[in-house]
Amino acid sequence: MLIGLCGSISAGKQSVATYLVERQGFSRLCLAPPASTSTWEYDLGSFPYQSHCDPTKGLEHHCLDDVQQLVDHITKRWQQKWVTTDIWNEDVLEKLLRRPSFLLVSVDAPLSLRWQRYKSRCVSTDKPAPSLEDFVQMNDNHLYHYQTGSAQLIDRAEVRLVNRSLDLNQLHTTLDELDLPNEQRLRPNWDQYFMQLASLAAQRSNCMKRRVGSVLVREKRVISTGYNGTPRNLKNCNEGGCDRCNEGSMAGVGLSTCLCIHAEENALLEAGRERIREGSILYCDTIKIAQVGISEVVYSQSYGMDLATAAIFAEGGVKLRQFSPPRKGLVVLETR
Repeated sequence: MLIGLCGSISAGKQSVATYLVERQGFSRLCLAPPASTSTWEYDLGSFPYQSHCDPTKGLEHHCLDDVQQLVDHITKRWQQKWVTTDIWNEDVLEKLLRRPSFLLVSVDAPLSLRWQRYKSRCVSTDKPAPSLEDFVQMNDNHLYHYQTGSAQLIDRAEVRLVNRSLDLNQLHTTLDELDLPNEQRLRPNWDQYFMQLASLAAQRSNCMKRRVGSVLVREKRVISTGYNGTPRNLKNCNEGGCDRCNEGSMAGVGLSTCLCIHAEENALLEAGRERIREGSILYCDTIKIAQVGISEVVYSQSYGMDLATAAIFAEGGVKLRQFSPPRKGLVVLETR
């Protein structure tokens, strides 16, 4: 696994990298900047380039001259854990994204907090600290420069950290909970794989109230998929086919007049009784019904009838469990 860290000035990229090295067994990879890339942040003196590759710090580092060397290095050692903060531009990123062992993580923090951090770094290295106005200009250049701006990198990160931590202990605690090195971030396990298929099926829903998708599985093979909406040959719900949904009725009100078929129903109808046997598993965004040989139901989102549904499933001998994948997208790092 290679975790690449990008982000704004003084957001905590180096702190996250050091955490991964010291507490998660990662090794640091350093990539020399391309000739066309500005190293303005390092030139200002807070962190001279390659200071994080200093072998006197007692940590293992590997310094490479170009991105192809880095790609070759991690390809031959893909079972080891690596981290780099040297994602200099989109050309570097594109080459790294070709490797299935690569995960891009961005780190950001509130502007005022980053300014305070930057001033502290300047003081510790006997450098003049910028005013807030100067720091804002530096930040804008770092993020939005037409050639080297980091905003385009940040936008492509699978995990986007907001580092509001006030000290390293707080940061480490929240990173422990997040579990960045989780291998499911690179290759989903079976639960995550089938749940993502259910979520994809939900995009085909035509229901005006809620999108729900479902996947019926046996022996890790997809039998059928379904999504909620009006029956075949009837006008779609989002075209006015279901009066109850289009009138915006409250949850639980007028259910007997709703024409939309549940995603689970459609998956079961599509499969047919002859294709459903004991051991079949139903994956669904939310769940309300299951029958005809279903042994287990896996769902991702809670629903207003969860307790009643769980009781019915327990009586029928159907195992019910909720699946929670590793967190991704925007994650705020702060203790609760």
